[in-house]
Amino acid sequence: MYYAYILISEKSSRFYIGHSNEIIERLNTHNTGRVKSTRNKGPWKCVYFEEYDTKLEANRRELEIKKQKSKQYIDDLINNTRK
Repeated sequence: MYYAYILISEKSSRFYIGHSNEIIERLNTHNTGRVKSTRNKGPWKCVYFEEYDTKLEANRRELEIKKQKSKQYIDDLINNTRK
């Protein structure tokens, strides 16, 4: 399985959108400062993810979410899964 995911910084409330086949391990890499774009901006918490069969599908979904360029869109995704 592959995942498109959204992380939130507990420090700044900023979002990070990505994809991976090892979502827990990937979250660990973000929280230990091994990802340049998220370094010194955490700790990070996974607030949303979707499962896909292929890396290509997960990557496409990541890009689709990023293309929205909308905090409201991301908030809606997160909140709709909690209902």
